[in-house]
Amino acid sequence: METQEGSASGDRTPHAPRFEALRALARSPSFVIGCTILLFWVVCALFGPLIVPLDPYASDPLNSLAPPGHAHWFGTDQLGRDVFSRVIVGARDILTIAPLATLVGTVSGTTLGLTVGYFGGWLDNSLGRLIDALLALPLVVLALAALAALGASNATVVLVIGLTFMPITARTVRAAVISERHLDYVDAAQLRGERAPYIMFVEILPNVLPPVIVEATVRLGYAIFAVATLSFLGFGIQPPSADWGLALSESYALMTGGAWWTVVFDAGAIATLVVGVNLIADSVQGVLDR
Repeated sequence: METQEGSASGDRTPHAPRFEALRALARSPSFVIGCTILLFWVVCALFGPLIVPLDPYASDPLNSLAPPGHAHWFGTDQLGRDVFSRVIVGARDILTIAPLATLVGTVSGTTLGLTVGYFGGWLDNSLGRLIDALLALPLVVLALAALAALGASNATVVLVIGLTFMPITARTVRAAVISERHLDYVDAAQLRGERAPYIMFVEILPNVLPPVIVEATVRLGYAIFAVATLSFLGFGIQPPSADWGLALSESYALMTGGAWWTVVFDAGAIATLVVGVNLIADSVQGVLDR
């Protein structure tokens, strides 16, 4: 009987920290609020065209710059398009590009960080200096230079933002790997004759996943803001998309004429989405730190 209980207890032990972390997240008000905000915009991105009251791309010049009212809840823009419908539908592009860019940056940065941290030596010195040099340049400047050379498209925006995130993620993973590479389980794998890729991705990676997860959630918030910024500057998502950053670029000059609704609701959408993701990132980091 004791053997069975001990066995059952042993089976549960490896999963206990994971369940404790999930329970801690579920009890965190900031995590719940952040997930609610993110879920709302995900639903808008997936089902926006089905739930909007009007065609977000239909122009009505006779009804341009109409203030918020019964017919148009968020008013209309300079072309007479319904702002509410465009805000809802505008979530799709940013919630497609930003997660993909975050995935590219996380995967490439994790791979680079594992390699540099595990091998060390001249590889760490040379690539470490390159990473430091890239981190010294502002993200937006790097992205603008790359997009000016490659041309603006959704695919290039994903690639450029992802690669600009790579050095930051690589530095975080490198620091975690350095603290792991001389532990007993790594030495045991080396004594078994395991190859370096196996040791890095099968032995070490699962033990450095917490900082990788935290870094990915933080980078997602930055990616959302970066996509909106590049679209605002004309190097990101291109017309006729209802993207929020692009809408701000097209309408911000109208604020001086009193058409505040053409800017406020799109800016509010960006702000709420970034705040929601940051609430999730802060909650995840707090739980994993404990």
